[in-house]
Amino acid sequence: MSLITDEMRELLGVDYPPTTYDVDKSAIRLWALAAGYTDPVFYDEDRAHRAGHPSLPAPPGFLGHERFGPEQDIGSKGPPIRGLNPRLTRSLNAGTEYEYLKAVYAGDVLVATTRIVDFQERVGSMGEMLIISRETTYCRGDEPVAILRAKAINY
Repeated sequence: MSLITDEMRELLGVDYPPTTYDVDKSAIRLWALAAGYTDPVFYDEDRAHRAGHPSLPAPPGFLGHERFGPEQDIGSKGPPIRGLNPRLTRSLNAGTEYEYLKAVYAGDVLVATTRIVDFQERVGSMGEMLIISRETTYCRGDEPVAILRAKAINY
């Protein structure tokens, strides 16, 4: 019996509500420091300008932080990655990949939209596995700047 139900198939390609992300200087500096980036363009605006950037560039893997406020529900607004099949009670990250289309800078406001793009099922040493592939497109205005592709395994 397939792990992929008709209800799950109906989720394929559906855009979930967009989420707004702010890209700010402090967050860029913190991310760069935590990730071990030492290039001064991530820390010093003058160095960034001399290198041809309009502001601090966002380091690889950083696309801002979710905008929030007291009236907003803080939690996942994207497609589910757990609980799609009640036979599978555990979940783990199966990888994340970024495709950068344009540079991202401090001061940018990005709007991200996520969708499930694929389901696969496999049997491995952990037993039955459902592999969920999601894609998030980050846009600055109408211009896509990055695509994040992430997989989760339910088992």
